[in-house]
Amino acid sequence: MTPYEIILGVLLIIVCIALTVIVMIQEESQSGLSGAIAGGSSDTFYGKNKGRTSEAKIKKLTKILAIVFLVLSLATVLILLFLKK
Repeated sequence: MTPYEIILGVLLIIVCIALTVIVMIQEESQSGLSGAIAGGSSDTFYGKNKGRTSEAKIKKLTKILAIVFLVLSLATVLILLFLKK
């Protein structure tokens, strides 16, 4: 194993664990099908300031970790393909 494989493997494991923990601590959406059909109204104070809550920060962190996971996965595959030749 090359050092690149070890480093990328460890980083992938760390990101996977972090992503799993962040997803597990998120609150589930209670709107269900009725919220999808009727649409969520953002005219309330909470709706307008939703980006400042801790829940919004957790959702943003989830998106960032998912992107990091995708980039690390692609980088791992590409490095392994080019180093094996």
